[in-house]
Amino acid sequence: QVQLVESGGGSVQAGGSLRLSCAASTYTAGRLSMAWFRQAPGKEREGVAAVDSDGSTSYADSVKGRFTISRDNAKNTLYLQMDSLKPEDTAMYYCAADPRFRGRISRLLVSGYIYWGQGTQVTVSS
Repeated sequence: QVQLVESGGGSVQAGGSLRLSCAASTYTAGRLSMAWFRQAPGKEREGVAAVDSDGSTSYADSVKGRFTISRDNAKNTLYLQMDSLKPEDTAMYYCAADPRFRGRISRLLVSGYIYWGQGTQVTVSS
């Protein structure tokens, strides 16, 4: 069992930046595939960015060039640097992890992850 705890959410004006963190309760976090998802009110949860255990990454088209996913395996922590934020980025952001290698096809699928955090709210005002 892996527990994930997100932090770093908040309110920011359009054009601003936030950095989300996700602490994993395992010293083998580097072996996990990990990802960030988001869910806005009335919408389905969607993949934002993901990183496999080999360092391969995937991004949703809507965030490419603005968001950067990274991981610090020594700290068992996943990050999401979000720049040039837009009002449409407003959502609850969730960290997810899975012990299996996801690959390009599954990396941003909700069904690809078995461990989930409780989420952190990001609100971007215009």
